[in-house]
Amino acid sequence: MFLLGTSMRRFVRFGSSQPDTAMSWFKVLLLLLTIRAVFPLRAQIAPPNEQPRTVHGVVVNAVTGAPIPRALVRSVDDRLAGLTNGSGEFEFTLPQPDPNAPAAMGGSIYTNVGPGRPFRFGGDQFWITASKPGFFEDANGRQAIRNNEGEIAISLVPEALIKGRVTLSTGDAASGVTVQIYLRSVMDGLWQWLPRGEVRTNSAGEFRFAELQAGSYKLVTHEYMDNDPLIPLTGGQVYGFPPVYYPGAPDLASAAIIELAAGQTVEANVALVRQPYYRVRIPVAGASVSGLSVTVEGQHGPGYSLGYSRNGDGITGLLPNGNYVVEATNYGMNALTSGKVNLTVSGRASEGPTMTLVPGSSISFDVKTEFSSNQPAPEFIQGDGKHTYHLHGPRAYLNPNLEPADRVERRGGASIRPPQGPNDDSLVMENVLPGRYWVQLNPTQGYVASATMGTTDVMREPVVIDAGSNLQIEVKLRDDFAEVDGSLANAGTPSSASESEGPSAGTWVYFVPLPDSTGQVQQVYVSNDGKFSLQGIAPGTYRVLALASQQPNLPYRDPVGMKAYETKGQVITLSPGQKATIQVQALAGAD
Repeated sequence: MFLLGTSMRRFVRFGSSQPDTAMSWFKVLLLLLTIRAVFPLRAQIAPPNEQPRTVHGVVVNAVTGAPIPRALVRSVDDRLAGLTNGSGEFEFTLPQPDPNAPAAMGGSIYTNVGPGRPFRFGGDQFWITASKPGFFEDANGRQAIRNNEGEIAISLVPEALIKGRVTLSTGDAASGVTVQIYLRSVMDGLWQWLPRGEVRTNSAGEFRFAELQAGSYKLVTHEYMDNDPLIPLTGGQVYGFPPVYYPGAPDLASAAIIELAAGQTVEANVALVRQPYYRVRIPVAGASVSGLSVTVEGQHGPGYSLGYSRNGDGITGLLPNGNYVVEATNYGMNALTSGKVNLTVSGRASEGPTMTLVPGSSISFDVKTEFSSNQPAPEFIQGDGKHTYHLHGPRAYLNPNLEPADRVERRGGASIRPPQGPNDDSLVMENVLPGRYWVQLNPTQGYVASATMGTTDVMREPVVIDAGSNLQIEVKLRDDFAEVDGSLANAGTPSSASESEGPSAGTWVYFVPLPDSTGQVQQVYVSNDGKFSLQGIAPGTYRVLALASQQPNLPYRDPVGMKAYETKGQVITLSPGQKATIQVQALAGAD
């Protein structure tokens, strides 16, 4: 443009007095235009490797397939970010790749098609995710595809809802009632009902649980007292509304299961029945009480409330008619004590038997090692702020823990006490509350060949801890691991996702020990070439499952829960030191 402007100015200036010169400049102008058309200027058109690159796609509802407008699409490093338009579409202009970056760092854009399932696109490496209130990432990513033009479809799962209304038998508004839900989840390979959240009803008695994922739920109301201001003044009968499990069950075990699908809304209404409450008292004896925590379980399950009175009255409060188990734990400065009594309330004020607080139990671990390797024994350094201890032997590579087997709230676990001195390598748990526990043993050197407490195999059965007992668990560790190299039998079949992901994109192989076998569950990711390798696995008999995504809710320690897999996968037996090669079939749709 600069050359063209100069030529025109010179033509106007000399046009009337120098016609030959003007004609010459006109020929020059035509020549320049011709050259410009044939050879574009470098400053205006970039080389092919510097031309703008774009990635575009759409965010869709994983259930309905409908586009999701105004969803936030971004790369994890925040180099790319934007909202989808009204049709759920997005588009990014990619930054130019760094020519000096290592080859392994380039060549892919990843989207949230599922944990461990990269979505590839030429150019720099990114992790791209989509989010919007009321939606979750699609863990399975079955709807994520990319066509030949590079368009990406990212699926989001819509939230599920539980809503309802609490009514009172008195006809009054059930305002301020606490409603709680439990979600059936796998914890340490076992199905358990775990607290998911709680809300309070509004002035109309209505409640709403939002942002719920698909799953199995149970619902319960907390105890609700009838706060009539005249009762304290007149000394009259106190009334309240005991806990109710939806729709009207007496306990958590018999409560109805609310099955929620993605995007589904379920209405769960609960009616509370007004009952008379009576004063109760339980004397407390034993060690001095400093911070007593009281729990009450009755014929309607947990949810009742009693407290400790420091004026000598012991444990006091109000309860309706029924049979109850009252437990208390005293968290003292140097020791933990606990007690438990049974209490019956029948139409009048009641006093229970005296609760005696006794010290917690202790468990010691006697560890024997049968290591064949000559690797140096690890050393672990632990400090308490005042001292630093160098731990040796099993204390350096074995850290046992206890997890409650029965409690919904999962309280009362225990772990190894701190060292008592510079040469204390003992493995001892102190202040263990009475109850049933699963013993967790996860060594960083070797594997657990056996673990027993008396006649109890603690690797397969929970241990029972009584009050004030001193117990010992015998553990044997070995290091003659087996090794497994494997591949997918159907690795040559293209997946439903982009072929550039590889036929095994997102596949995980699980080694689940059979109920009567040693070993612990192991998982390994399958590479894009359909191969996997597990260098250290305890000898034993395993069911090998190749699943299309990670399975956080795989109940690998629950024989009933694993019945669905009895005819799937394959069973292999690994002997000590064996190097096995296997080929497994990927399970379609096994999530």
